[in-house]
Amino acid sequence: MPKNLFIDPEQVRKSNKIKFKDIPVNQYHRSLSEERKNFSDDDLKRIYHDMRLIREFEQMLNLIKTTGEYHGIKYNHPGPAHLSIGQEAAAVGMAYTLTVDDFIFGSHRSHGEILAKGLSAIHQLNDDDLMDVMENFFDGTILKIVQKNHKGNVKSLAKRFLVYGTLAEIFARETGFNKGLGGSMHAFFIPFGVYPNNAIVGGSADISVGAALFKKVNRKPGIVVANIGDAAMACGPVWEAISFATMDQFSKLWPEDLKGGLPLVINIMNNQYGMGGQTCGETMGYEIAARIGAGVNADQMHAERVDGYNPLAVIDAYKRKRKILEEKKGPVLLDVLTYRFSGHSPSDASSYRSKEEIEAWQKQDCIYTYANELNKENICSKKELEEINSEIQALIKEMLELSIDDSTSPRMDLESDPDKIGTMMFSNGSVDKMEDREPEVLMPLVENPRVKQIARKERFAFDANGKPYSKMKQYQLRDGIFEAIIDRFYKDPTLIAFGEENRDWGGAFAVYRGLTEALPYHRLFNAPIAEGAIVGVAIGYAMCGGRALPEIMYCDFLGRSGDEVFNQLPKWQAMSGNVLKIPVVLRVSVGSKYGAQHSQDWTSLVAHIPGLKVVFPATPYDAKGLMNSALQGTDPVIFFESQRIYDAGEQFHEGGVPEDYYEIPLGEPDIKKSGNDITILTVGATLYRALEAAKILDEKYNFSAEIIDARSLVPFNYEPVIESVKKTGRIIITGDANSRGSFLNDFARNISDLAFDYLDAPPVVVGSRNWITPAHELEESFFPQPHWIIDAIHQKIVPLNGHKPKERFDENTMIQRHKEGV
Repeated sequence: MPKNLFIDPEQVRKSNKIKFKDIPVNQYHRSLSEERKNFSDDDLKRIYHDMRLIREFEQMLNLIKTTGEYHGIKYNHPGPAHLSIGQEAAAVGMAYTLTVDDFIFGSHRSHGEILAKGLSAIHQLNDDDLMDVMENFFDGTILKIVQKNHKGNVKSLAKRFLVYGTLAEIFARETGFNKGLGGSMHAFFIPFGVYPNNAIVGGSADISVGAALFKKVNRKPGIVVANIGDAAMACGPVWEAISFATMDQFSKLWPEDLKGGLPLVINIMNNQYGMGGQTCGETMGYEIAARIGAGVNADQMHAERVDGYNPLAVIDAYKRKRKILEEKKGPVLLDVLTYRFSGHSPSDASSYRSKEEIEAWQKQDCIYTYANELNKENICSKKELEEINSEIQALIKEMLELSIDDSTSPRMDLESDPDKIGTMMFSNGSVDKMEDREPEVLMPLVENPRVKQIARKERFAFDANGKPYSKMKQYQLRDGIFEAIIDRFYKDPTLIAFGEENRDWGGAFAVYRGLTEALPYHRLFNAPIAEGAIVGVAIGYAMCGGRALPEIMYCDFLGRSGDEVFNQLPKWQAMSGNVLKIPVVLRVSVGSKYGAQHSQDWTSLVAHIPGLKVVFPATPYDAKGLMNSALQGTDPVIFFESQRIYDAGEQFHEGGVPEDYYEIPLGEPDIKKSGNDITILTVGATLYRALEAAKILDEKYNFSAEIIDARSLVPFNYEPVIESVKKTGRIIITGDANSRGSFLNDFARNISDLAFDYLDAPPVVVGSRNWITPAHELEESFFPQPHWIIDAIHQKIVPLNGHKPKERFDENTMIQRHKEGV
């Protein structure tokens, strides 16, 4: 909503036509003889070598999978092996010009891309840099293995390192590049610019955009390549990634030195099949995938189809497209035509395509066609080609033997240390700023109008006589979140925030009011309505070394970002073997008033996913302290905020909310009211309804409730709850999530296990009804109310003298509701 971009009705209503430019298709026509002036003979031989190494590597995997042996070396590999046999020219051509400052991301079919980029990096790095990489990666563990029996130079040693590290990772060995926790579909090696490959089709697209954004925002060298299959062009994350990557604001609104497009190539590895579906003619309608660029922006993403069966054609395309990116005219879309001879996986018999089609492509095999050209040009004799092949085969055999040797390459020992993977789920770091430089801001913090306004507010809700200040005068929960966030923006130069309506509007529910004045456009900006990309971009940004604060306006919209929240955000730290840190704090507001698709509490969904920290503050003091901790950490945090209580004042912390910086450790519940007869554990806004219930219990029934605010769902320290139950003998757990499948039930089960000897009655859960969320006028019949808590105590725990329940918690009612599924 930038006011400086005037939408003139006189212009936009004019009659006109959209004109498209031609999209080049296979326009490379130079012969190898003509290219010799651009490449040395050694360069041209290296291209062959790299293609041949990838081919041998994958043929070895195919034989291991289908026959159980390779050249007499027997091995059973039950894991996946999605091969790219036939696509070698596309991979080597893609990687040939890339430096270690250039990052690639890939799909599940990515062994060739890993090796191609790794071999390119080895060629470009000098011996000292290569040794530094190998000596420092996992304290030289892999280097020590591949140094044995090695005879040759540093680059040949590095090749062993690359092949072994990749293979050991595929075979789930702790000596692999990611300690065996990534495996075949997720292997990567950051020192060579090989970033995560993704088992989810199209999953790398929006993450790659985040990596390119990191380079742009933080002025880092290099470009980013998103290697995705042609069938991925149907995936939501890909379309959202492209929409995000081509936003006009990069060229029209960002600061002058940052104006221009992202340094990103969407590289479609177009092997013409998505599993068994033929993209051209069956499952897609684009005919030529490069066509997609035409509809995205005025530059048509500089889209082009390239003959990926000719490595020189792909190299030529990358040289040309790199100039476009360096001129800040990106992103670029490349449709790299290729073909896989193997099936989707070794178990795929390719019944969906004809034998004649496969044989027709094999006749034009990129490796043999290129080898024949080298031979015809007297660059490489047949004998030399055979020597290269023999050398590669010997390397693959030796690295295979090393990688399957249980003493040399053990798997992670989960017998002596059963919790070892658990120690890798979170990094639990504490970092003031991700880079040591001054943050870019537009004004001193003390001059910010919102900061000045907050300084005049009362930081405790009540005056000396216990009378509440007016809402306008109270320091509110939204102020606590704001103070933590703006403080971090003035500390961490890499921090960026984005989402729908983040800038100018003041953010959803006015939490960000005051940030627009403080921050340049590249640190706070509006994203498209693309929740998947909002989260995916944050992941890629954090993966590369930044800190991201994305926002999902309504909890219900988590469904639109399901893959990113459930499959990407929580998993990469552990799958990397703790090489990666993912400092992302995803703000999610839990709504009310807006009905079935805007008022759901989905805390249970994210708390179910290992690898996410989940917090839900209910007071201004807690909101500020928990946000400070989340933004100080190096783990992904889902930070829930209830729209019901954004204007709540601080009524618990004596002295009010401190002006100075402080942290509240994630996972520590807090006693908000002491009591002796029952414990009430609350999540989110139900804290205030529990307080109302406690007041009624005290005044009407002389029944004293102790109220504990969970504050966090993951992690969670049960000790204060157990101590409370030891005193009261009873517990109610309540929150706004639907009761069926709620994390409230997880609390109840764990409390039953941990405090069984102290309980006089089973824990009781009081959640929302298992309905759609109704309109605001009907919400009191849906969300837990104070009398529900009292009714549950009366019917399920201990009778209250003279109480007449309204809400039914009796066994017959519960059984009937479960029968009906409501």
